[in-house]
Parts: sequence; structure tokens; C-alpha cells
Amino acid sequence: MIEKADSGVLPEGCRLVRLPMMKDRRGCLSFLQASSDIPFRIERVFWIWGVPEGQKRGGHAHRTCSEVVFPVTGAFTMYVDDRTQRTEVRMDDPSCGILIPAGMWCELSDFKTGTACVVVASHPYDADGYINTYEDYLKEGEVTK
Repeated sequence: MIEKADSGVLPEGCRLVRLPMMKDRRGCLSFLQASSDIPFRIERVFWIWGVPEGQKRGGHAHRTCSEVVFPVTGAFTMYVDDRTQRTEVRMDDPSCGILIPAGMWCELSDFKTGTACVVVASHPYDADGYINTYEDYLKEGEVTK
């Protein structure tokens, strides 16, 4: 179950991505098909796990890369911010991720022990494509207005 902790409205451009889920006596299975479930061509896949208690991940925005983040096991809190609205979502459903479009600030925190998440991205890794401080993120938004 995905719980939105605030008003329940994601910033413009973000959306939930619900994957098919099959459940029977053997357990559950979810899958994604790039052509129908992900709104971009997948160029990179990575996963995050083993996050120590109290640590955060993300804490940046991408200039050109979009991502969809899925909690595979465990739970974490995701914050998405478009400079005008900040939404907090508790991520704990492996069949439901969030699309984070380019230009959106994203931070992950409050990782439950044993959590793993997988991220599918629209671009290969590019260190120059990141905005790594919130102050710079706000400044870049002023320039584009």
C-alpha cells in the first residue's frame, strides 16, 4: 500500500506507476514491461539496499533523466518537490512505484531495515546531469522562469 502523508497530490509530472501483480498460494509476482508500464525507454537500472538507519538517498534532481522508483522489499519515505509543492509518500508496495520526471527534486529516507528498491532510468549515468543541493535546485528554477 502506498500512503501519501500530506494532501495526497503528487507534483505535476509525477504519477504512480502500478504494475501487474499475480497472487496465488505460492506467493506474489510483479513484472514490468518497458513498452507498456514505463513511459520512457529504459537506459539504466540500479538498486539501493543496505541503507544504514538514519541515512538518506537521492537528495538531488536530474536535469534530463526521468526515473521510476519501486520498493522491492521493506519501506522508505520518498519526498518529491517541484519548487512549489513538496509531497511525502511512504513507499511499501512492490507493485507500485513513482515516476519522477526530469527537473523534480527527490529524496528517500526513513528506510526500514532490510529495504531494497529498484530504479529504472531514462538515461545512462551522467554526473553533470545532477543538481546536488536544494539551494542550487531553487536557483536553477529561477533562471528557467
